Amino acid sequence: MNRSTDRIPHLELADIETALATLAVPAPPSLAPATLRDVGLADGYALVASPIGDIVVAWNGLGVSWVDRAGDLRAFETRHLRAIGRPLALADLPPRLRRLLERRLGGDRRARVPVDLRGRSAFEQAVLNKALEIPRGEVRPYGWIAAEIGRPRAVRAVGSALAHNPVPLVIPCHRVVRSDGMLGQYSLGGPAVKREILTTEGLDPDGLEALARTGVRYIGSDTTRIYCLPSCRNARRVTERHRVPLRSTLQGRSIGYRACKVCRPDSGTLAA
Repeated sequence: MNRSTDRIPHLELADIETALATLAVPAPPSLAPATLRDVGLADGYALVASPIGDIVVAWNGLGVSWVDRAGDLRAFETRHLRAIGRPLALADLPPRLRRLLERRLGGDRRARVPVDLRGRSAFEQAVLNKALEIPRGEVRPYGWIAAEIGRPRAVRAVGSALAHNPVPLVIPCHRVVRSDGMLGQYSLGGPAVKREILTTEGLDPDGLEALARTGVRYIGSDTTRIYCLPSCRNARRVTERHRVPLRSTLQGRSIGYRACKVCRPDSGTLAA
């Protein structure tokens, strides 16, 4: 009786190699760039709608790495290469990341957009992560961030870290203002753009700066006997007849008021 194996033709190794070669399919040209992006050795970029118009977002497998105003894309590529030092190419934004970005830029704080902050010092990362905690439509002074991260005297360094924020709008450095209550500068287009963004978030920048010019830094309530930063959601609920303007935390404490636990106005007021 013949065994079934007796009917299988004998194949030489060369024949097998030839047969396998016919099955080979060239790798798509996009494979190498996509692989490099996935491991964070290169970045892709795409246009994304934002409250101030289209922006350019660069990203890799670790998260969003750079945000800039849309315009001359060649100039953007040059700035990115100079600042980040990785290859960059126009590519389709991953759908999940695009959805997260759209939610975040629309004001959803629950949308956790991954960010790639490689190259930033531990101090800079602490500053940027603290800025993430500031609610939409509210602002905090530079000194507040310095105190909150345990570096109360590093106000100037906080300002420098925010000025070099690689992912503005995603990390909302536009919600940080000068210690005197004025809006200050903004890396993604200057004070006018900062004012525009805060307005879209429901804040009244003109009213905020008007208070600052009169020396008012805090708002107290004569019913709750609590004082807040002026943009705090609790301060904005105080009706006009019950609002108590305060020039310092010391003034608030001297009349028996206590600090709001939401906006923590005492942070960054070493001698106020």
